[in-house]
Amino acid sequence: MRILGSPRIAITLGALAIFLLALLGGQATGPGIAARLAEQAAPIIDEAGGAGQVQARFASPNDLPSRHPVLTGGEGLDDGTRARIARAVATVPGVGGISWEDGTVLSESSARVQNPLHCQEDVQALLRARSIRFEEGSSRIDAASAPLVAEVAEALRPCLGSIIAISGHTDTSGSPAGNMELSRERALAVQQALVNLGIPEDGLRARGVGSSMPVEGLDPADPANRRIEFTVVETEPIMPTPVDTPGPR
Repeated sequence: MRILGSPRIAITLGALAIFLLALLGGQATGPGIAARLAEQAAPIIDEAGGAGQVQARFASPNDLPSRHPVLTGGEGLDDGTRARIARAVATVPGVGGISWEDGTVLSESSARVQNPLHCQEDVQALLRARSIRFEEGSSRIDAASAPLVAEVAEALRPCLGSIIAISGHTDTSGSPAGNMELSRERALAVQQALVNLGIPEDGLRARGVGSSMPVEGLDPADPANRRIEFTVVETEPIMPTPVDTPGPR
């Protein structure tokens, strides 16, 4: 019992628990995300010339849900049509790198350019109804918020290459200095949770602003001011390389 009471061990066990819960949350939401992407891709494939011939399978070789579709069929289509279909599927928000079942790829970086601002909009939509919560007076993410953190990671994934600011906020309870430190620690905790879920750390910037920026229209002391916000502060989307985007056989 004395060992479990060690702060260092308790912190380590808590971080491990958050990581495992976030991983389970990602697995729980993965099938829904894959199904949504497949539903959105189907009419786009039809319009691009693959109606009745090409399907997008959003699953890994191990049959796990994936954002990276494998395009199947279309053997009788010409190379230009196949390339057009691949580029059309790439316009679906949230879709990652694409491959054809036969392994062919584009010979040039001609896929779409992401609009990084849609990541901010997608994350804001997730956080309108729910909040990333923390244990009282702590920077430890509440276990119940792990699935939401996993969904935020998925929403950020399509716009890797942009710089995303993670801002921690508090209400006015407590001292200004303490609020500033707590808000920063909470932003750092969310940053680390996202890194654990595969978001590159060099694209994340964590900061705490304490109680200096309350929600418009709310009393600064309202607990609803305790929140995490995400903002795109630099928009330099990555142009896909030939490895990322399929095309002529």
